[in-house]
Amino acid sequence: MDIAPDMVADDQNVCTPYLEMLPITGAAVSIFGGAAAETLFSASDELAARLDELQFNLGEGPRWRAHKTRLPVLVPDAQSTADHEWPMFRQAIAGTDAAALFVFPLTVGAMDLGVVELYHAVSGNLTRSDQSKAAVLAGETSWYLLRKILSLSSPDTDPALEPALTSRREIHQATGMVLAQSGATAAESLLLLRAYAFANDVTLGETAAAVLERKLSFDTDKGGARGAALQ
Repeated sequence: MDIAPDMVADDQNVCTPYLEMLPITGAAVSIFGGAAAETLFSASDELAARLDELQFNLGEGPRWRAHKTRLPVLVPDAQSTADHEWPMFRQAIAGTDAAALFVFPLTVGAMDLGVVELYHAVSGNLTRSDQSKAAVLAGETSWYLLRKILSLSSPDTDPALEPALTSRREIHQATGMVLAQSGATAAESLLLLRAYAFANDVTLGETAAAVLERKLSFDTDKGGARGAALQ
């Protein structure tokens, strides 16, 4: 397999090798945990970024299974309604160019760093050869991200990485506030934020901002989520 070492050269081009070597239309790399808790690191285009954001907001989609199982998740017909897995996500992407989705976990040893999410405007699966190439590229991306994270003592030490590290900081801060208000776990608190956002047709970011601005509270002693509906 003709893949040179260290093909992932910099933050801006982290998705480029996937586009050059695989039959796909777009790619996105998302980081989980560590200094950059669950944030979109890089996306090749607007739809790739949107697919990542939808799965983050809804709390469902192939990225979550790939992250949980540490195995690739291949969805050759993402527009099919016959498969009832991820119903909200499938509804959200209906009619887009995301005809096929391929998600590969980004891991180094026991460390789970994130996922790379690939989409293709044409339905169909990756060949075994393409799956192998994607796995090798995911390994290169994993080591690249690990080096970035380990070299980062604070966001100020790497201005190029700072936007990715801070893009969802408010959501994580809001999750901590909901945790304190509701007595739920961190995972349950994030789920409460997602549920409120979905039920009120607003983004997760807008919901988090309302919590931080104390316009929205999940204090169980005061009747659960309360506050004016967000516009």
